[in-house]
Amino acid sequence: MAEGLQNKNLETSPDETRTFDHGVMKTASVGDFEVARQVLEPGWKWSEDIKPIVGTESCQFQHYGVMLSGRMKVVADDGSEMEVGPGDAYSIPPGHDAWVVGDEPATGLELSRAAVERFAKV
Repeated sequence: MAEGLQNKNLETSPDETRTFDHGVMKTASVGDFEVARQVLEPGWKWSEDIKPIVGTESCQFQHYGVMLSGRMKVVADDGSEMEVGPGDAYSIPPGHDAWVVGDEPATGLELSRAAVERFAKV
């Protein structure tokens, strides 16, 4: 376990930056903690922009995070759905599609190892 004060700026010194159609994700490790900041542009949709890369029918990662700005619609494989917006903390289980709602980018922080590895195959 890492000890002592640590910080890392996701904008100026991320560990990794991944770009994909309609979006970018920056990741950082601080001690044993992983965080990812994603900016998804209007028009981003998992089933159109990420599905062809990862090859699964729906997103198979668990997501925990907080939406900072913009809105995103999430539809689970079982048909349940929700919309997340600014200030919403969320948990999204594996088996879903998602897309940006409206004309504003959806910016969020994801707070798990799975979130950081989400686009590992991108």
